[in-house]
Amino acid sequence: MPAYQIYRLKEIPRQQFRWTPHTPGVAIVKLKDYQPGPVIQAASPYALWLDLRGGDQAIAVGDVIEQEGGPLRIFKYIGFEEAQWFVAETAPRSVTDPVEVT
Repeated sequence: MPAYQIYRLKEIPRQQFRWTPHTPGVAIVKLKDYQPGPVIQAASPYALWLDLRGGDQAIAVGDVIEQEGGPLRIFKYIGFEEAQWFVAETAPRSVTDPVEVT
């Protein structure tokens, strides 16, 4: 049975997430907006959701789960959708940048 790491969306970003319109495709999420939660074993993301709903650790809209060695999923109003962590691109060094010679 796979283990899922739960990441809880912080309160300020959660309020913004609630008012954002649904967009299809892969959601890009920023790690700084999340707090790590427990690691829980379940047969699937929906089995995890069913196990936790109604309790104090229920998965809320905007929370992210990461399967051990597997994909990242974000919980939206319509269910779980694919997500990935935001990775800032580093600008490549231009060939035309001056190089100081000593």
